[in-house]
This record gives sequence, structure tokens and C-alpha cells, in this order.
Amino acid sequence: MRTLVFSSRRYFKNALNKINAANGARHQLQYLDAGFDSSTAPLCEGFDAALVFVNDKVDRTALETLAKGGTRMVSTLSTGTNHIDLNAAKDLGITVTAVPKYSPNAISEFTVGMLLSVARNIHRAHHRTREGNFNLDGLEGFELREKTIGVYGAGSIGRTVIRNLSGFGCKILAYDPYPSNEVANLCTFVEPKTLFKESDVLTFHTPLIDSTRHLVNDETLATMKRGVVIVNTSRGGIIDTPAALRGLKSGQIGSLAIDVYEGEGALFFEDRSCQIIPDDTFARLLTYPNVLVTGHQAFLTETAINTIASTTLGYLSEFETTGKCSKALLPAIKN
Repeated sequence: MRTLVFSSRRYFKNALNKINAANGARHQLQYLDAGFDSSTAPLCEGFDAALVFVNDKVDRTALETLAKGGTRMVSTLSTGTNHIDLNAAKDLGITVTAVPKYSPNAISEFTVGMLLSVARNIHRAHHRTREGNFNLDGLEGFELREKTIGVYGAGSIGRTVIRNLSGFGCKILAYDPYPSNEVANLCTFVEPKTLFKESDVLTFHTPLIDSTRHLVNDETLATMKRGVVIVNTSRGGIIDTPAALRGLKSGQIGSLAIDVYEGEGALFFEDRSCQIIPDDTFARLLTYPNVLVTGHQAFLTETAINTIASTTLGYLSEFETTGKCSKALLPAIKN
């Protein structure tokens, strides 16, 4: 299939090319650094499929342009699909696919790494020692085995986080609308109110939907323990950032570790080191010593990238052969 890859990065390009070549270069892949939105959608004319990423804007206007140009499939190199207007795709008969599971371990290990960093002030110590400052004052941390850790969302990633955290000897609480027996011996499933009230640390592993948008807000923060540690490697919109800033200023939040940010679409995946950050809210976050921010890299392991690439190319091959995809989120229904 003729496929145009938007928001292409070296790691995705290398993996897609390697796996495509190993399968006889079946698909004609072309790459664009530019992201996908209504202004770049016309570039897809004549292509059978478009590959997009998490911060692309696959809205109705852009999808209408794809449909007019003959593009029949949109595949996102991610698990989340909140950047895609699925209702519009359904109306237009465009097949949509995502990668449901690529490497829960990649996200889980990064989550635990972020938690350990803020728990022991590793990120702050790193900056000090690079400047020749070996003073330990202010770097006191805490041990995970002494804490109650709450895991919001116990899907494949959340369950892996629970398993990985269990080795630290901490008490683990979890919430999921569909509790899994897989980890029932490692945690106690509770309702969100209890999770927020009793946890010293909260880590979020849930899709961004209406019920989870701004899940962390002024109201829910007020129910949490003072000095709560919050880790978010799921979706930026889970946290109401202005509310988090207020929580940090008041001391209600003891530490914040985030790999995602609700306004990341205008910031992440680009080198902006020589620019002034225009997002005042994000810039303010970076001034807090008890805040750790990374640029949506929790997924970024060789294993995960290869799985994303091979799964996506498999979707393309099936669609080219049969005109449909058995794992599609949204099969084409329009004649």
C-alpha cells in the first residue's frame, strides 16, 4: 500500500523500514516530519493509508480531505485514539487502527523510574553533582516499602506496574472499573475516593475519556493526603495543570512526575532548547524543584518501537489483501 507517515521520527522510520524490508518491501512508505492536521491532510491525496501519532489532529475536516483524496485507512502508532474523531471516520467509511498493546513493561519501568527519582531526589542530585555541588541537604527521600501506592487503572500497563511495585514491599491499592484477578493477590481493589484518600503515591494508567479528563483537579486534590506524590505516564489531560500548580504551591502535592502534559502537542517531540517556551503554565511547572517532567518517552524502547511498527505494517498488509482489518477500531462501513 502507498502509505504516508506523518510526524515521522528516526526511531519509527528505522523500525518501519527494517520490518517492511524483511517482508519484501511490500508497502511504499513515504515520510514527512510535519504533523497531521487539516492543513497537511491534502498531502495524502493518492495514498491508500496515513500513519499518524499521538499529537496529530485527526479531526472531521482532515478526515473529509482524506476521504476525498482516496485515503481509506488511518493507523495511529499509539494505543490512545483521543486525537482521532472516530465518529467522523465512521461517517466517512475510513478504517481506523491503533496498537492495543506494544510493551506494558516499557511504560511500567519508566513509571517506577520516575517514582524512584522523585522519591530519592535523583534528578535534583544529578544536576547538583554536574555543577560540583555535593551537599546533601534537601535531598532526603522516602522508602517505597513505607508507603501506600495507589494505581488508577489496572489494564495491561497498570497490572504490570502493580507487579513491578510489589517487589518493593509497599502496600498497593488499585482502582479499575473491571478489576482483574491477575493481580488480586498483589493489591487491594478500592473505589476512587478510597484510592485518593489513602494513597501516599498515586500513579495513573487510564485512557483519556470524558470521565477521566482532569481527574486530578482542585476537588480531588483536596481529598488526597497532604504531600501526595503524583505520577502520570498515561495522558496529559488526566491532570488539570493549573490545579496541580496550586497544589504544588500549597504543599498539597509533595512531588509531581509527568511524562505527558495536556498542552504537549505544541511542545513535545521537537528540539526547543534555543526557544522561549510560549506556554506559561508549562514554563512555571519547570521552576518547581519537586517536579520531574519528561517529553512523552515512556514508550520509547527498542522492543516497543519494533512491536508498534510490526503491528502497524501487519494492519496495512491485511487491509491491502482483504479490504478490511480484523483488529480495526473502526471498520469502514460506507460503500
